[in-house]
Amino acid sequence: MTVPAIVAPGALLRSPVEGPLVPDGRLFGFGGLHGGLALALLTAAMQRRAAPDAVLRGASARLHRALAGEFTVTTRVLRPGGVTTVAAEAASAEGVHVDASAIFAGPYAAGGPVLAPPAPAAPPPGDCEIFRIPPEFVPISEFWEIRPVGANRPYAGCAEPELTAWVRLLEDDEAPDVHRLMLLMDALAPAYAAVLGDLRLVPTMEMSVRTGDGLASASSPWVLLRARTRSAGVSGWNDETIDAWDPQGAHLGSAHQLRLLRTS
Repeated sequence: MTVPAIVAPGALLRSPVEGPLVPDGRLFGFGGLHGGLALALLTAAMQRRAAPDAVLRGASARLHRALAGEFTVTTRVLRPGGVTTVAAEAASAEGVHVDASAIFAGPYAAGGPVLAPPAPAAPPPGDCEIFRIPPEFVPISEFWEIRPVGANRPYAGCAEPELTAWVRLLEDDEAPDVHRLMLLMDALAPAYAAVLGDLRLVPTMEMSVRTGDGLASASSPWVLLRARTRSAGVSGWNDETIDAWDPQGAHLGSAHQLRLLRTS
Protein backbone atom coordinates (compact mmCIF):
# COMPACT_ATOMS: atom_id res chain seq x y z
CA MET A 1 0.00 0.00 0.00
CA THR A 2 1.29 3.45 -0.88
CA VAL A 3 2.02 5.71 2.05
CA PRO A 4 0.03 8.97 1.69
CA ALA A 5 2.16 12.05 1.24
CA ILE A 6 2.69 14.45 4.14
CA VAL A 7 2.61 17.88 2.55
CA ALA A 8 4.72 20.10 4.83
CA PRO A 9 8.41 19.26 4.32
CA GLY A 10 9.38 19.66 7.99
CA ALA A 11 6.60 17.29 9.04
CA LEU A 12 7.67 14.81 6.37
CA LEU A 13 11.24 14.80 7.68
CA ARG A 14 10.00 14.15 11.24
CA SER A 15 7.90 11.15 10.20
CA PRO A 16 9.71 7.90 9.33
CA VAL A 17 8.27 6.53 6.11
CA GLU A 18 7.98 2.77 5.71
CA GLY A 19 6.94 1.57 2.29
CA PRO A 20 6.37 3.42 -0.98
CA LEU A 21 6.06 7.19 -1.03
CA VAL A 22 4.31 9.37 -3.59
CA PRO A 23 5.63 12.95 -3.35
CA ASP A 24 3.03 15.69 -3.28
CA GLY A 25 3.44 18.08 -6.21
CA ARG A 26 3.76 20.98 -3.79
CA LEU A 27 7.12 19.52 -2.70
CA PHE A 28 8.56 19.71 -6.22
CA GLY A 29 11.51 21.76 -7.40
CA PHE A 30 12.26 21.50 -11.13
CA GLY A 31 9.98 18.73 -12.41
CA GLY A 32 10.21 16.45 -9.38
CA LEU A 33 10.89 16.21 -5.66
CA HIS A 34 13.11 19.10 -4.53
CA GLY A 35 16.77 18.01 -4.46
CA GLY A 36 17.54 19.27 -0.96
CA LEU A 37 14.43 17.53 0.37
CA ALA A 38 15.41 14.30 -1.41
CA LEU A 39 18.84 14.35 0.28
CA ALA A 40 17.23 15.18 3.64
CA LEU A 41 14.75 12.29 3.32
CA LEU A 42 17.52 9.82 2.51
CA THR A 43 19.68 11.17 5.32
CA ALA A 44 16.83 10.83 7.81
CA ALA A 45 16.44 7.19 6.73
CA MET A 46 20.20 6.60 7.06
CA GLN A 47 20.19 8.23 10.52
CA ARG A 48 17.90 5.47 11.75
CA ARG A 49 20.58 2.89 10.87
CA ALA A 50 23.26 4.62 12.97
CA ALA A 51 23.71 4.55 16.77
CA PRO A 52 21.21 6.70 18.74
CA ASP A 53 23.91 9.19 19.82
CA ALA A 54 25.62 9.31 16.42
CA VAL A 55 25.98 12.75 14.85
CA LEU A 56 25.79 13.26 11.11
CA ARG A 57 29.13 14.60 9.92
CA GLY A 58 28.54 14.65 6.18
CA ALA A 59 26.24 13.40 3.45
CA SER A 60 26.24 13.50 -0.32
CA ALA A 61 23.83 12.54 -3.08
CA ARG A 62 23.81 12.05 -6.81
CA LEU A 63 20.57 13.10 -8.51
CA HIS A 64 20.16 10.85 -11.54
CA ARG A 65 16.56 11.53 -12.55
CA ALA A 66 13.58 13.43 -11.17
CA LEU A 67 11.44 11.84 -8.45
CA ALA A 68 7.96 12.63 -9.73
CA GLY A 69 6.07 9.41 -8.95
CA GLU A 70 5.99 6.57 -6.44
CA PHE A 71 9.37 5.54 -5.04
CA THR A 72 10.85 3.55 -2.19
CA VAL A 73 13.87 4.24 0.02
CA THR A 74 16.31 1.49 0.93
CA THR A 75 19.37 1.75 3.19
CA ARG A 76 22.36 -0.40 4.03
CA VAL A 77 25.24 -0.03 6.49
CA LEU A 78 28.59 0.04 4.71
CA ARG A 79 30.79 0.47 7.78
CA PRO A 80 29.51 -0.05 11.34
CA GLY A 81 31.30 1.13 14.46
CA GLY A 82 32.39 4.38 16.07
CA VAL A 83 32.42 5.96 12.62
CA THR A 84 29.46 4.55 10.70
CA THR A 85 28.94 4.87 6.95
CA VAL A 86 25.47 4.26 5.53
CA ALA A 87 24.20 4.24 1.94
CA ALA A 88 20.68 4.88 0.67
CA GLU A 89 18.75 4.85 -2.59
CA ALA A 90 15.45 6.27 -3.76
CA ALA A 91 14.23 4.05 -6.57
CA SER A 92 11.16 3.30 -8.65
CA ALA A 93 10.36 0.76 -11.35
CA GLU A 94 12.47 2.92 -13.68
CA GLY A 95 15.59 2.38 -11.56
CA VAL A 96 17.58 4.45 -9.09
CA HIS A 97 16.64 8.14 -9.05
CA VAL A 98 18.86 9.31 -6.16
CA ASP A 99 21.68 7.54 -4.36
CA ALA A 100 23.39 8.91 -1.27
CA SER A 101 25.86 8.10 1.48
CA ALA A 102 26.47 9.57 4.91
CA ILE A 103 29.02 9.42 7.73
CA PHE A 104 27.92 9.34 11.38
CA ALA A 105 30.09 9.43 14.51
CA GLY A 106 29.57 9.81 18.22
CA PRO A 107 30.35 13.17 19.86
CA TYR A 108 33.90 13.55 21.16
CA ALA A 109 36.53 16.28 21.57
CA ALA A 110 39.63 15.91 19.41
CA GLY A 111 41.48 18.83 21.01
CA GLY A 112 42.59 20.50 17.77
CA PRO A 113 42.18 24.13 16.66
CA VAL A 114 38.59 25.07 15.85
CA LEU A 115 38.04 26.79 12.50
CA ALA A 116 34.86 28.07 10.86
CA PRO A 117 34.10 30.65 8.14
CA PRO A 118 32.96 33.99 9.58
CA ALA A 119 29.44 35.12 8.85
CA PRO A 120 29.05 38.00 6.38
CA ALA A 121 27.71 41.31 7.64
CA ALA A 122 23.93 41.21 7.36
CA PRO A 123 20.99 43.15 8.81
CA PRO A 124 18.49 41.08 10.80
CA PRO A 125 15.82 39.26 8.77
CA GLY A 126 13.08 41.73 9.73
CA ASP A 127 15.03 44.54 8.06
CA CYS A 128 15.24 42.71 4.71
CA GLU A 129 12.50 42.54 2.09
CA ILE A 130 10.81 39.25 1.20
CA PHE A 131 11.80 37.72 -2.14
CA ARG A 132 9.07 35.55 -3.63
CA ILE A 133 9.77 32.73 -6.06
CA PRO A 134 6.84 32.01 -8.41
CA PRO A 135 5.28 28.78 -7.09
CA GLU A 136 4.60 27.62 -10.64
CA PHE A 137 8.40 27.65 -11.15
CA VAL A 138 9.44 26.10 -7.80
CA PRO A 139 6.30 24.83 -5.98
CA ILE A 140 8.08 23.95 -2.72
CA SER A 141 9.17 27.59 -2.29
CA GLU A 142 5.73 28.29 -0.78
CA PHE A 143 6.94 26.50 2.36
CA TRP A 144 9.83 28.86 3.09
CA GLU A 145 10.61 32.55 3.30
CA ILE A 146 13.61 34.19 1.64
CA ARG A 147 14.90 37.64 2.58
CA PRO A 148 17.90 38.61 0.40
CA VAL A 149 20.91 40.47 1.79
CA GLY A 150 22.64 42.84 -0.62
CA ALA A 151 21.76 43.80 -4.18
CA ASN A 152 22.27 40.49 -6.01
CA ARG A 153 19.20 38.68 -7.30
CA PRO A 154 18.74 35.63 -9.56
CA TYR A 155 18.75 36.28 -13.32
CA ALA A 156 19.58 39.95 -12.81
CA GLY A 157 22.86 40.07 -14.78
CA CYS A 158 24.91 40.83 -11.65
CA ALA A 159 28.70 41.10 -11.70
CA GLU A 160 29.31 38.36 -9.12
CA PRO A 161 27.87 34.80 -9.05
CA GLU A 162 26.83 35.08 -5.41
CA LEU A 163 23.55 35.13 -3.48
CA THR A 164 23.16 35.87 0.24
CA ALA A 165 19.85 35.63 2.06
CA TRP A 166 18.03 34.77 5.25
CA VAL A 167 15.80 31.69 4.86
CA ARG A 168 13.40 29.81 7.13
CA LEU A 169 10.60 27.27 6.95
CA LEU A 170 7.14 28.77 7.46
CA GLU A 171 5.33 25.77 8.93
CA ASP A 172 6.65 26.33 12.50
CA ASP A 173 9.28 28.21 14.52
CA GLU A 174 11.62 25.27 15.12
CA ALA A 175 15.37 25.74 14.80
CA PRO A 176 16.89 23.61 12.01
CA ASP A 177 18.14 20.14 12.79
CA VAL A 178 20.54 18.51 10.35
CA HIS A 179 17.80 17.33 8.00
CA ARG A 180 16.03 20.70 7.84
CA LEU A 181 19.40 22.35 7.28
CA MET A 182 19.97 20.15 4.21
CA LEU A 183 16.62 21.23 2.83
CA LEU A 184 17.29 24.93 3.48
CA MET A 185 20.80 24.67 1.99
CA ASP A 186 19.04 24.16 -1.34
CA ALA A 187 16.41 26.88 -0.88
CA LEU A 188 18.11 29.61 -2.91
CA ALA A 189 18.31 29.85 -6.66
CA PRO A 190 21.65 28.71 -8.12
CA ALA A 191 24.33 31.27 -7.33
CA TYR A 192 25.32 31.16 -11.02
CA ALA A 193 21.86 32.52 -11.86
CA ALA A 194 22.94 35.89 -10.43
CA VAL A 195 25.15 36.53 -13.47
CA LEU A 196 22.55 35.33 -15.99
CA GLY A 197 20.26 37.81 -17.68
CA ASP A 198 17.50 35.41 -18.68
CA LEU A 199 15.76 32.43 -17.11
CA ARG A 200 17.77 29.24 -17.65
CA LEU A 201 17.77 26.09 -15.56
CA VAL A 202 20.90 25.18 -13.59
CA PRO A 203 19.86 21.95 -11.86
CA THR A 204 21.84 20.17 -9.17
CA MET A 205 23.55 16.96 -10.26
CA GLU A 206 25.42 16.29 -7.01
CA MET A 207 25.02 17.79 -3.53
CA SER A 208 27.17 17.36 -0.42
CA VAL A 209 26.56 18.82 3.05
CA ARG A 210 28.95 19.01 6.03
CA THR A 211 27.63 19.98 9.45
CA GLY A 212 29.17 22.65 11.69
CA ASP A 213 29.46 22.74 15.48
CA GLY A 214 26.93 25.58 15.74
CA LEU A 215 24.07 23.39 14.54
CA ALA A 216 23.82 21.58 17.89
CA SER A 217 22.90 24.79 19.72
CA ALA A 218 20.82 26.52 17.02
CA SER A 219 17.75 28.19 18.53
CA SER A 220 16.33 30.34 15.71
CA PRO A 221 14.34 29.19 12.66
CA TRP A 222 16.33 31.70 10.58
CA VAL A 223 19.43 30.61 8.64
CA LEU A 224 21.76 33.00 6.82
CA LEU A 225 22.97 31.46 3.55
CA ARG A 226 25.79 32.64 1.31
CA ALA A 227 26.07 30.76 -1.98
CA ARG A 228 28.83 31.38 -4.51
CA THR A 229 29.80 29.73 -7.78
CA ARG A 230 33.54 29.04 -7.56
CA SER A 231 34.05 27.94 -11.16
CA ALA A 232 32.04 27.51 -14.37
CA GLY A 233 33.23 25.96 -17.62
CA VAL A 234 32.21 26.33 -21.26
CA SER A 235 30.50 22.93 -21.01
CA GLY A 236 27.97 24.34 -18.54
CA TRP A 237 29.21 22.48 -15.46
CA ASN A 238 29.76 24.69 -12.42
CA ASP A 239 30.82 24.26 -8.82
CA GLU A 240 28.92 26.08 -6.06
CA THR A 241 29.70 26.43 -2.36
CA ILE A 242 27.13 27.33 0.30
CA ASP A 243 27.68 28.27 3.95
CA ALA A 244 25.06 28.68 6.66
CA TRP A 245 25.04 30.62 9.95
CA ASP A 246 22.53 31.33 12.69
CA PRO A 247 21.57 34.92 13.65
CA GLN A 248 24.34 34.97 16.29
CA GLY A 249 26.99 34.15 13.67
CA ALA A 250 27.54 30.50 14.62
CA HIS A 251 28.48 28.37 11.62
CA LEU A 252 25.83 25.70 10.97
CA GLY A 253 27.34 23.90 8.00
CA SER A 254 28.68 23.98 4.47
CA ALA A 255 27.53 22.51 1.18
CA HIS A 256 28.88 21.91 -2.30
CA GLN A 257 26.74 21.53 -5.40
CA LEU A 258 27.77 20.36 -8.83
CA ARG A 259 25.36 22.03 -11.25
CA LEU A 260 24.78 21.97 -15.00
CA LEU A 261 23.60 24.93 -17.06
CA ARG A 262 20.98 23.60 -19.43
CA THR A 263 21.17 24.61 -23.07
CA SER A 264 17.38 24.72 -23.34
